[in-house]
Amino acid sequence: MARRGALKTHKKLTGVEMVRSRLSRSGFRPGWLLLGCLLAVTACERGGGPSEFLGDPASAEVNMTAPETFQARFETSKGTFVVEAHRQWAPNGVDRFYNLVENGFFDDVRFFRVIAGFMAQFGINGNPEIQTAWRDANIQDDPVVVGNTRGRISFAQTSMPNSRSTQLFINFGDNSRLDGMGFAAIGEVISGMEVVDALYSEYGEGAPSGGGPSQGRIQEEGNAYLEAEFAELDYIERATITSEN
Repeated sequence: MARRGALKTHKKLTGVEMVRSRLSRSGFRPGWLLLGCLLAVTACERGGGPSEFLGDPASAEVNMTAPETFQARFETSKGTFVVEAHRQWAPNGVDRFYNLVENGFFDDVRFFRVIAGFMAQFGINGNPEIQTAWRDANIQDDPVVVGNTRGRISFAQTSMPNSRSTQLFINFGDNSRLDGMGFAAIGEVISGMEVVDALYSEYGEGAPSGGGPSQGRIQEEGNAYLEAEFAELDYIERATITSEN
């Protein structure tokens, strides 16, 4: 899908550089807090797991203001795709997406609901403890500025106001009918859409209306349930922020 605007080329930032940038935007001054954050990120860069801050959705470290535009690289079991997010499209949604990617929430997360010709949904953490913390950490709605056409990515939500939390979907085709339901696109796939198209979809709709995974059981049992009963699902190996503007 063609990009909607020029983006300056930046070198890939290290985790330490990201923390310095994020703390600067939040107004924090250097000190023990900065030192602690840098040590935590350095440990993560040496091969650690998700950020320690994922256990507390109210933490300032997972509620940073996102850059106006940035790219997120998703390395998956099918290949790599890149999402470009635009804060002017949906500021609340983009801020949440940025913080989830930046803190490793999507690493090892399954594409648990892939409906051919419709969309690919993901965003339930494979660790039930982390997912429990985020399940009701909802954000305020954004008005729909940009619609749900092919390659666009939006948060999943219920019919209730302000029900977005961590689940997102990527549109396979023109799903503009979702615009009137309040699904605000936060960005779009700018490379690797063929990878998204190839995600495993044979399980179809989720339980109880279909033969696919039960969202309730994913929430409660995590990846153990999916690996045992839906082993063919594709998954995100790692998601990272690769450029900011």
